[in-house]
Formats: sequence, structure tokens, C-alpha cells
Amino acid sequence: MSVSPTAGREAVTDFKVIERFEKCTLLEVYPKTGRTHQIRVHLSYINHPVIGDALYGNRESDSLAKVIGLKRQFLHAKAISFNHPFTGEKIELKDRLPGDLNKSLGILRKNKI
Repeated sequence: MSVSPTAGREAVTDFKVIERFEKCTLLEVYPKTGRTHQIRVHLSYINHPVIGDALYGNRESDSLAKVIGLKRQFLHAKAISFNHPFTGEKIELKDRLPGDLNKSLGILRKNKI
């Protein structure tokens, strides 16, 4: 998957900065389309890959994952909504940041990484 301004299909991703660190930024990301790996591709394209992303990341994001003790991508669906396939009712699901990501975020804050 890659960004191709001429040959690619349209994919739109909005984001909001939540917290800045020295080597990374915590974002809320809002994909407007549903392309494969869309969030990961777009963030990598603007040189802000998801921490721990082995496919679209870089050496710095891989190294940072190790420093903060993360064994997976720092990617979490805080909220998701969709229409029920039979009733058409809008279904909204929300969840807190999982423990491992919360712990890694704490390390970033404490060590000002």
C-alpha cells in the first residue's frame, strides 16, 4: 500500500494533535474513507509513522517502540460506529486506551521522550 496522487484511489484522513512529545505525537485520527491500512499509510507518508509499525514504520519508530516497551503498534480504536446490517440502527462502540498502550504513554510522559 502506498500513496499515489495520480494512480491511487481517494482516501481521506483527518487528525487532531492531542499531545506532543520530543520524538512522537499522540493523535486522534478520523479516517473518512475505509482503505486498507489507510491510517498507517497516511501517517507514514507525512513522516509520522505509527510507533511499532513494522510495515510502514522506520528505524526511529521501531527503536521508540523498544524504548517504551511496546510489543505491537500504538494504534487503538477509541470509538467506532456503523449502521446495524438488519435494523439500520446506528451502533456506537467506545473503549479506553488498553493497559499496554497506557503504560507506554506513561513512559513517554515520564521520560519526556
